[in-house]
Amino acid sequence: MNRAGPLLGKRVLVTGSGPIGALIVAAARRAGAAEIVVTDMNSLPLECASRVGADATVNIAQTPDALDRYAIGKGWFDVLFEASGNAAALCGAFNVLKPRAIVVQVGLGGEMTLPINVIVAKEFDLRGAFRFHEEFATAVELLNKRLIDVRPLISDIFPYQESLSAFQTAGNRSTSMKVVMTFD
Repeated sequence: MNRAGPLLGKRVLVTGSGPIGALIVAAARRAGAAEIVVTDMNSLPLECASRVGADATVNIAQTPDALDRYAIGKGWFDVLFEASGNAAALCGAFNVLKPRAIVVQVGLGGEMTLPINVIVAKEFDLRGAFRFHEEFATAVELLNKRLIDVRPLISDIFPYQESLSAFQTAGNRSTSMKVVMTFD
């Protein structure tokens, strides 16, 4: 959130609603975003994003042109959090961003080719985001004060003795979001 600047009253698009994308949704809601739209290729992560504060979700695999209405004019969104690490998600979002939008690249996916002409013409501010020690303390404080509720993201809980099953379950993105192991 810090890399995006103030979100109060802003329209936010999050591409990729895995655990990190969903946590971005929760934090953006907490920061006062006026509207949050989330995209993904799977239904379960989108359902979780709704539970933590997304106003609308779009399954890009089922309705690839669902964001087209946001491209009318010069774009709709003030801020993009790209959490999938997918170049197609990043570049595909450029049409729905307003001029001078802030683009925060969170997802890692390797090298990407970017349409520099679009970035320059719409004067996007492209920022990278990675986790550093300050963010961990903030996250723990938000959790301890119950200012952000991550329970909707936990799809399964396993005792550590069943770690193999836990990892197998976690590997199936269509049935699990965040798998937790307990060490009682």
